[in-house]
Formats: sequence, C-alpha cells, structure tokens
Amino acid sequence: MPQDAYIYDAIRTPRGKGKPGGGLYEVKPIDLVTNLLEEMKARHKLDTTQVEDFICATGEPVNEQGQNIAKTALVYSSWDDVTVGAQLHRYCAGGLDAVNNIAMKIMSGMESMGIAGGVESMSRLGIGASGAAAGDAWVAMKSYGISQGLGADLLAHLDGFSREDVDRYACESQRRAAHARDNGYFDNSIVPVKDLNGVTVLAHDELIRPTSMEVLAGLNPSFAMFNDFGHGDFLKFKYPQVERIDCVHTPGNSSGVVDGASLVLLGNKQAGDDQGLKPRARIKAMAVTGSEPTIMLAGPAPASEKVLKLAGMTTDDIDLFELNEAFASVVLRYQQLMDVPADKINVNGGAIAMGHPIGATGAIVLGTLLDEMERRDLNTGLVTLCAGGGIGIATIIERV
Repeated sequence: MPQDAYIYDAIRTPRGKGKPGGGLYEVKPIDLVTNLLEEMKARHKLDTTQVEDFICATGEPVNEQGQNIAKTALVYSSWDDVTVGAQLHRYCAGGLDAVNNIAMKIMSGMESMGIAGGVESMSRLGIGASGAAAGDAWVAMKSYGISQGLGADLLAHLDGFSREDVDRYACESQRRAAHARDNGYFDNSIVPVKDLNGVTVLAHDELIRPTSMEVLAGLNPSFAMFNDFGHGDFLKFKYPQVERIDCVHTPGNSSGVVDGASLVLLGNKQAGDDQGLKPRARIKAMAVTGSEPTIMLAGPAPASEKVLKLAGMTTDDIDLFELNEAFASVVLRYQQLMDVPADKINVNGGAIAMGHPIGATGAIVLGTLLDEMERRDLNTGLVTLCAGGGIGIATIIERV
C-alpha cells in the first residue's frame, strides 16, 4: 500500500577545496562516505539490519569512486551486511535523485527504510575523469554540445544579466554563507571528517571567503577561451541571433570545486517508530524533466513547475527555496521565471560560496533547506538543481 516517506536525518561532511592541498585532498572518497555512515549509526543508535538500501551518487564513478562505492563503503563500515548498495549518476542532480529513489521505494511499500546521498572527491578525481560519451566530436556536433560554463554565459546573454548582476548575486551568496556559518546554522548537519586515528582533518566549509564587488570585478572570465576556441561560432548554428556571447562568469560567481559527501536517512512511519526516531519532514512530491541541452542549465524552472503541479501547489505555497548555485545566472533566471523573491531562496548562501561536490550536492542542499525550515519554524520547502544535458530535478518537502 502507498505510504509516506519521512526524512529522519540529513548530514554531510564539510566541503574542502577541491585541489591538491585542500583540506580533504588526502582523504579517500570511501572514507568520506564511511565517516557519515558511522555518524548516522551512532547518533541514532541505528539497528542497521533494518536499513535495507543505500543509493550513493557520484559525478565521476571511476577509480576510487567506481565499482559501486555505496556497497563497498557499507562493507568497509560497521554496518550490517544486510544493507545493499547502488551507485547512481545523474550529473549534478545525482544526490537528490538518490534521495528521491529511496523515497519512491518507501512510498511504494517495497522498502521500509533506506539511506541516500552522494560523494565527490574533485581534488583526487577531476571533472571528466571517467570520460564522456558527449566528448565524441560527432556527438558534440549533432547535439550542439558546448562547455557548461559557456552555457551559463549564453544563459546570462539571452536573459540580459550583466557582469554586475552576476557579481552582485555572488557577493550576497558569500555574505549569507559567512553569516550562517558564524551563527552556527550548519552545525547540526556538518560531521567533521576524521582520520583513522580519530584526529579531525576538517570541521568547516573551507571555501567561504570575504569578498566585495570590487574584488569580484577584478576576476577574469573563466570560459572566454571556449568562446574564442570556436564554441561561440558553433553556437550560431543553433542561436543565429547571438552575434557574440559576453562572458560574465568567473571563479567568483560560479560554483566552487570542492570535495564532500552527504547522507540522508529515510523511512516509513513504522520503521521510524521501531527505531525510536522522530521524523523531521516528509517527501511531498518529486519530479525530473529535460530542457534545452546546449544551455544545459535551464531545467530547474520546468522541474519546479512540474513538481508543484504534482503537489497541487503554487510558488506562493512554498516557504523556502533552495536552488544549487551552479552559476549565478542560473539562480537569477529561476527567480525571474518563477517569481521567487531573494529573501526566500538560498538564504544561507550556496555553491558559489561553499562549493559544489557534484554527486553529493543534491542531498546537501536538501539538508540545508530542512535545517533552515526548522530554524525559522516554516512548513514547506522546494529544492531544485540543474544538471548536464538539460536535466532539471525538484523535490518538495513538508515538515511534520
């Protein structure tokens, strides 16, 4: 019989700079995941024989992150052997899609309790480490595939967002993230990463930094080289009205490259009661959809419209929104299309300030949303992400 899927907890590691010398560079991805598994078990005194499934997303399922890291991490941990694991790849949407997949299993009655999340060690396995079918020249030509960053610049160009617009948004993201960190808003969810001797390796998000419009204005565009290299001319076949893209995205107004992992515990009411758990929220509705694949970043609005329709709601019914800050233009476009005011979206900053560990981000932003809903005593929240190929994903949660 259909039943509700409840969120019992959502935790994450801090996000470390995704390069050699970053706070988590020497930590293997499996240890990032195992740290969270052990914390989830310990903080709730979980009987892990009752947790049936674990779906773990990653953007580069190869080498240290390959061959079903979910099940390998379970075996490597102190969890019971009964919990099975699966690896999932839906680009940047993977972490939230993992949560949604576990939720659907519970809602269908096929499972009673499971965990979901993601991991990405971008310092140890850089973007593109696993290769790409889209990297084939003929595939790219037929599908008008370009750099995702240049897609963000195209999005800004088409929507009329200037360099000043995207820098102003980025500056506010940093301010909000620093305020949230300094006031302990992330403390409940962040689990310090420890080494094999129990020594803390990293306990805070490493990328948050003071900035200003003047500092941001001094940064060079990150994706102009793709425009000059031929991608801009190639785009004219699909967008003949665009004579030249004004490249406005820089390291300061784009999501940061970081390492990190996330984990969400879900279950039906009976499973939670059996373990003495109190539900924090329930999954009300979820949706995925596709959008224009060359721009690649326009999926959050149609995915949100779809999930709102499924839930019988409008944007006015949503108390808080959390949209992954892949690039500043993505959020500005969403606000414009969905008529979402700035004081209701990404209120504690986002990936521009704290970074975007690809496979983990979806579950991270879900936890960030839930924490803030509880802090403000609000009822409903919507979390959404854009992803490669034009994918959009959205989930509505409701506190109980």
